[in-house]
Amino acid sequence: MKIVVTSPSFSSNEVLQNEIFHYFPNAKLNLEGKRFSKDELIEYIKDADGVVIGLEPIDKDVLEHCPKLKIVSKYGVGLNNIDLKECEQRSIAIGWTGGVNRLSVSEMTLGYMLMLARNLYVTSNQLKNGIWNKSGGFQLSGKTVGIIGVGFIGKDLIRLLKPFGCKILVNDIIDQDEYYKQNDLIKASKDEIFRSCDFVTIHTPYDESTKNMVNQEILSNMKKSAFIINSARGGIVDEVALKYALQNNIIAGAAIDAYSEEPPSDKEFLSLENLICTPHIGGNAKEAVEAMGMSAIKHLVEFFNL
Repeated sequence: MKIVVTSPSFSSNEVLQNEIFHYFPNAKLNLEGKRFSKDELIEYIKDADGVVIGLEPIDKDVLEHCPKLKIVSKYGVGLNNIDLKECEQRSIAIGWTGGVNRLSVSEMTLGYMLMLARNLYVTSNQLKNGIWNKSGGFQLSGKTVGIIGVGFIGKDLIRLLKPFGCKILVNDIIDQDEYYKQNDLIKASKDEIFRSCDFVTIHTPYDESTKNMVNQEILSNMKKSAFIINSARGGIVDEVALKYALQNNIIAGAAIDAYSEEPPSDKEFLSLENLICTPHIGGNAKEAVEAMGMSAIKHLVEFFNL
């Protein structure tokens, strides 16, 4: 069978290379680090029996050109880039393990909070430009944190926050009252979270219910001293509205790891002093890369009974 890997970070990892070649000696890896257009993606995977994909869109247009495809194995945790119904109709299996990179994302989110609270990002950049700003921000300990989306990553962040003694407000579409009680969490509406929290961090999937969840109205309801964090998926935060809010001091700052357009092209937005922006690396700690890759390979091995 022909196995094709689209992800550059998977393809360049020596541990994952050795593992996939052990089971699939003729696997094709994206060793050039190519970011595919749709036509390029189709050309790259059209003869594959199985694919390992990262963020590439696997939709109806792509699947129509892949008549041999039997399994899509996910390198990562989000499934929003895969047309699951179309795959089901074509009897294409999905290889996926939830939460495999949870610690990588939750650690980065905690890092964002500390950087924003203690003014680390702003003062570091200022010092590089010769500005000696002694404003040290405030302590994270004891502040009010809102977590929207209490899944694998949300729960891991709650665990990491425990030593800081934060008041934590939570919101999720799933009833988790017993878990909330055990961990001294406060169940709240999204509106309550946005209005009252010092930090709001999003850990939901991206779909029609979460598209532009953080918009101009929501941002205007937040405290002027508050921060918003999105280390989930692009499109959950309306970046035009966030840009306006940051430019006009409607909120104090933000940290963004995922964008509606990747890589983002709005240089004015990216250059804002009160915005921490990273290139979708939340799940890309070395340990997480290898765990995600091993999971993707495992699904292929099990599917093809190797």
